[in-house]
Amino acid sequence: MCCSHSIEDRQIPAGQPESFDINAVKGMKFFDPHVHMTSRTTDDYQAMADAGVVALIEPAFWLGQPRTGVDSFKDYYSSLVGWERFRSSQFGIKHYCTIGLNSREANNEALAEQVMEILPLFVYKDGVVGVGEIGFDDQTPAEEKYYRAQLELAKQAGLPVQVHTPHRDKKKGTQRSMDIAIEHGLAPHMVIIDHNNEETVKEVLERGFWAAFTIYPFTKMGNKRMVEVTRQYGPERIMVNSAADWGISDPLAVPKTAALMKLSGISDEAINLVTYRNAVTAFAQSGQINEDDFAGVIDQSAKFEGNSILRGGQQPRIDKSSIIIS
Repeated sequence: MCCSHSIEDRQIPAGQPESFDINAVKGMKFFDPHVHMTSRTTDDYQAMADAGVVALIEPAFWLGQPRTGVDSFKDYYSSLVGWERFRSSQFGIKHYCTIGLNSREANNEALAEQVMEILPLFVYKDGVVGVGEIGFDDQTPAEEKYYRAQLELAKQAGLPVQVHTPHRDKKKGTQRSMDIAIEHGLAPHMVIIDHNNEETVKEVLERGFWAAFTIYPFTKMGNKRMVEVTRQYGPERIMVNSAADWGISDPLAVPKTAALMKLSGISDEAINLVTYRNAVTAFAQSGQINEDDFAGVIDQSAKFEGNSILRGGQQPRIDKSSIIIS
């Protein structure tokens, strides 16, 4: 899987600082294919736009505590295809989402059955580019049951699948996720295996799946490690994301990783593949992604169902570097 023709053969300089200038990739554009913007502020949207993020995918996920009724899922899915899509547009970022029952809440089988009934109401909506994030957490029989059911839904809808691999016993869970996807007749190129690390990436790539990496502080995958993974395996079918959520996370993880790659001698071509092009290619299989939409006109006077991101007589903040808020 090595792709030495596109990556310079040199290591990260000794003593590479933990803090580096993101301006190293100024002018490049990025696609974050896994970021939970429901958990983020408008300041995060603005920072992402300033750093070159032009589009993102927000997967349906666990909100930190269990939902107790199907109506809360309905409201959440509605926000992903409605309000959050609008909120993102107010900063010039094209918002897509994936819809699914997450593995953690699949263990509440009575509620999971109700959620499975409503999923077809959402997976065919505009802006939905996949079924996800689904897969394993504790690798229970219930998780497998609803993972299989949602793979079938993805097949019916002709959508890619975004797979959450478990934090515990990751290698086994990743192998099992791929085996089951193949068993259900999904082509590997329609499946994005997420939260990879050095233990899983080789097999994921060798079996023809997309390998996504979550750049997440203090866990999962750091961006220095990501540089070395890219150097070893090449940029084909590899993508990075921030998965920024309600925990300690960084919505600028994609452009920061790109900057570190640039400073470490990775070619612009490879950086573009890993931080933009591969995600577009993988999720464009949904038929929902048109890159012309990434250059949207920002109109912060617009409203969604009567609501705006502005408050009262508030005007859009123009000078984001100002310490004075007037």
